[in-house]
Amino acid sequence: MKVKEMKLPFSRKGSYLVISPIHKRGHDSNALYIRMIRGGDEKTGAVFKINVLDETDEHQNYEVEMTPHLLRIFAKAGILEVCFSSEHTIRMRGYGVRLELTAITGAYDYALACPDGTFEINSFAEKRRFRLIPIEGKMEVDAPFEEEKSKFIRILCSPGHLNKAYEVALTDYKINYEKDLSIETCFHSSAQSAADDFEIWKENTLKVPERYENAREAAAYITWSSIVNAEGLLTRPAMYMSKNWMTNIWSWDHCFNAMALIQNQPQLAWDQYYLFFDMQDESGALPDFANDQYSLWNCCKPPIHGWTLKWMMDRSDWISEDKLAEVYQPLAKWTEWWFRYRDHDQDGIPQYNHGNDSGWDNSTVFCDGKPVEMPDLAAYLIIQMDVLASIADKIGKNEDALRWKKKADETFTKMMKHFWTDGGFRACLSDSHKPIISESLILFIPLILGDRLTDKQKTILIDSLITKHHFETEHGFATESIDSPFYRPDGYWRGPIWAPSTMLLTDGLKAIGEYELSRKTAQKFCEMAAKSGMAENFNALTGAGLRDPAFTWTSSVFLILAHELQK
Repeated sequence: MKVKEMKLPFSRKGSYLVISPIHKRGHDSNALYIRMIRGGDEKTGAVFKINVLDETDEHQNYEVEMTPHLLRIFAKAGILEVCFSSEHTIRMRGYGVRLELTAITGAYDYALACPDGTFEINSFAEKRRFRLIPIEGKMEVDAPFEEEKSKFIRILCSPGHLNKAYEVALTDYKINYEKDLSIETCFHSSAQSAADDFEIWKENTLKVPERYENAREAAAYITWSSIVNAEGLLTRPAMYMSKNWMTNIWSWDHCFNAMALIQNQPQLAWDQYYLFFDMQDESGALPDFANDQYSLWNCCKPPIHGWTLKWMMDRSDWISEDKLAEVYQPLAKWTEWWFRYRDHDQDGIPQYNHGNDSGWDNSTVFCDGKPVEMPDLAAYLIIQMDVLASIADKIGKNEDALRWKKKADETFTKMMKHFWTDGGFRACLSDSHKPIISESLILFIPLILGDRLTDKQKTILIDSLITKHHFETEHGFATESIDSPFYRPDGYWRGPIWAPSTMLLTDGLKAIGEYELSRKTAQKFCEMAAKSGMAENFNALTGAGLRDPAFTWTSSVFLILAHELQK
């Protein structure tokens, strides 16, 4: 993988440090910044702006070339090379150009000269300290102190009197600096170490047809570089959704990343899957999202965890009875939470209180108000209860197995009475049960119920999906019918194609025996992602990538679908 346009953030597995542009007000979108992604996406995490200067200290325009292990910044006067020598340390080496790092400072931030010739930069906003370590050449720090902070902090790195090159390292830490031994290795060896680590990851990434090999490498880089070490609230190594600006983990996104890892990295897959159960509330609820510093509980995400577990169990013998016993109670509590706390009218059909709870934040099924009873939620819970029945049977909880099977069957009966019409599934307001008029693709997610549906119901759903409503495009299934008055090309869940909806739909189509349509949908998605990159979502009509261009669940779903196209 070699890119010249900086759409993918430069980082490495395990690190909270990132180098990327920042496309937000108050920042130079043409510049690169060293960022700290601890604490999630409420902030940019900008710590230093990178500038390159010529010998007269004039700022230089530059171009960027990036591989998984090396970032090269080309200016007219010379070149700056950047690599990660460890999760905590960035190395920067320059020839012909000077390096200027301008700290993005706030209240109380300061620079402090240390006895060993290094400098400590204390960033209160990021709750971290940074040590700047000259390795070769000169490093000058200008940081005039004014009242309670440094007025500004400017670091200039340049060759020494006899040197043609210079090199500096930047390390982050919380309280006390301890020398990172990776600094003792040469720059080339440091870069090679990152390259070797990526190659091991890529080797363990799902294999795909040869025509998708470049896209596989990009997906492998995005997933590899988006892993952060276990820290704070994160009890396990965790894959962020992105290190661009979606720097959290949402509690259904992690499922798709686990699915892509289960075949070749099962322990890491289990870490992704189980991460949110480590944070589970006593009531059984899971947070909406989490990062290393905080979790949000105002919303939740849909209970796809049973569907995910079944999918992984079908593809891996690694998930032992011990693992099933481990997850049984947390999964049961999560299921029971929906019936206890999200079934306000006690009709046996839980509700979404907000669009964010569904994962389809602004879908048109929420246009008429909230809370909303939805067939996709019922379908997820039915599958989750079927899975719980299967687990209970495997681990010797026979009475539980019968209870879960009975509740799943009862919920399915209620679901059909609530939502099924002559034309397919509908949604309704929870308080009045008034039907909601919507042309959202979410109403077809119950295809995942497979043979619980009759042949007639399957036929009606496929006819509605393909013929009655204009969902299908040359790139896949739009999340809102193209003919809907609410369709928007960049309307989030009102039009664009998403990885999770595609993954769920392709699995649902297989479950009802529509193998050709499932395969065609998978192939369309893979072709689009291979061409447009692993974006957060895609324009349904053009296939262009939208929003965050380096998304892990898109990468994971691409890898899963492309891998299965080989069969």
